[in-house]
Amino acid sequence: MRTLTTTWPLALLLAACTTVPTGPSVTVLPGSRQTFDQFREDDTLCRQYASDQSGGKDANEVATDAGVKSAVVGTAIGAAAGAALGGRGGAATGAAGGLIVGSAAGSGAAQASAYGTQHQYDSAYVQCMYAKGHKVPVSGRMESGNRPAAPSAPPAAPSPGYALPPPPPAR
Repeated sequence: MRTLTTTWPLALLLAACTTVPTGPSVTVLPGSRQTFDQFREDDTLCRQYASDQSGGKDANEVATDAGVKSAVVGTAIGAAAGAALGGRGGAATGAAGGLIVGSAAGSGAAQASAYGTQHQYDSAYVQCMYAKGHKVPVSGRMESGNRPAAPSAPPAAPSPGYALPPPPPAR
């Protein structure tokens, strides 16, 4: 059991390797007719709204939770497998191996979890800022309705000025 308690710092270190911004990862600009002070007020309000919509936790907190849970499960499975295969000494070795494998898996799970939380946060933030009249990012090509319509067919080629002979009769 001594190996298990000395490897916890390793699990926490590996789980903490995921760093995700705790605010929006999109750029929003002040609306055309709004002051910067109004933009700052709306930004604060929309950050709180986005946090509430994404579960009230920031992405780092979600990532750390996922990483630690995977490390704990990996350690328990490794200890059980080691005990079954190698007795008491195998349990300690299995726990250490399980911790390393579980922490590596936890790092991937933490990153995926943090990405999903960040995406949810960003969506809520953009919706709120747009509703307040600010300029938000859009994807794709935007076209205005003031553009002239494209011609449906190319103009006909001018006639050469002489008549072509008729085609030969069919046989």
